[in-house]
Amino acid sequence: MADKKTLVLGATPNEGRYANLAANRLVRSGHSIVNVGLRDGVVAGVPIEKAETIHNDIDTITLYVGPQNQKRLYDYILDTHPRRIIFNPGTENSELKRMADEIGIETEYACTLVLLSIGQY
Repeated sequence: MADKKTLVLGATPNEGRYANLAANRLVRSGHSIVNVGLRDGVVAGVPIEKAETIHNDIDTITLYVGPQNQKRLYDYILDTHPRRIIFNPGTENSELKRMADEIGIETEYACTLVLLSIGQY
């Protein structure tokens, strides 16, 4: 399986959160990750950073930030210009989807954990 470097947006050190589970599962599945979140910490051996540095080598952004908090992240997400954005359950946002589609970023309403578990990531 090819490494699909993934930016986990909404990363958290809280082991009970889906973002944390996804980061760990991505790493176990052979994908490199960048954790971006509000709280300091380390998830799956990777420090959590703030949404400041634009990473130009991201295949996928997997969203774990609700639509009410995404607007301030639009520039960061779009400037990263990943190949695709996965809107996990609860993060669906038609405005951000339209903006991404307009600049050629693939978008998907899906669950990263399910995609990994069925080999469709």
